[in-house]
Amino acid sequence: MSSQATPIQGSRPVTPPLTSARSPRSPASPESLRPPACRHRDRSPSPMRGYLIPSPLPTRRNRTCSATARASEGPAFTGVCKCFSRSKGHGFITPSDGGSDIFVHISDIEGEYVPVEGDEVSYKICCIPPKQEKVQAVEVTITHLNPGTKHETWAGRVVSG
Repeated sequence: MSSQATPIQGSRPVTPPLTSARSPRSPASPESLRPPACRHRDRSPSPMRGYLIPSPLPTRRNRTCSATARASEGPAFTGVCKCFSRSKGHGFITPSDGGSDIFVHISDIEGEYVPVEGDEVSYKICCIPPKQEKVQAVEVTITHLNPGTKHETWAGRVVSG
């Protein structure tokens, strides 16, 4: 009998298996198991790699309906924007009546402009879980732009104040 495969009557021809270890198509070839050299890249570690736990801060998206209703029914306060980072998505407000600074999330800012240091704002407060001891500002509206500073709209247009 010959070493070549012979087709069976009525079926497709059978091809012999690849046995050469040097063949790039052979599954036993070590070269075929490595990814191509062009696909390998050194990647820098993600800055968010250590922060995979979800944030406990209630943003507009994950705040419950009851917390939103309580915040909107509450009194309005005034203060001055201490700092705000658009890239980080949060900042702090110094209350007009004194006290500690209040956290503000980017999703809770109303209006056309990104707040900058010195802007006068009005806001309401909402408790931060799980202990409900701290508060954050919600429904934040800029009442007076800080004169002499450049303000940016959410669309990215810069306006001189």
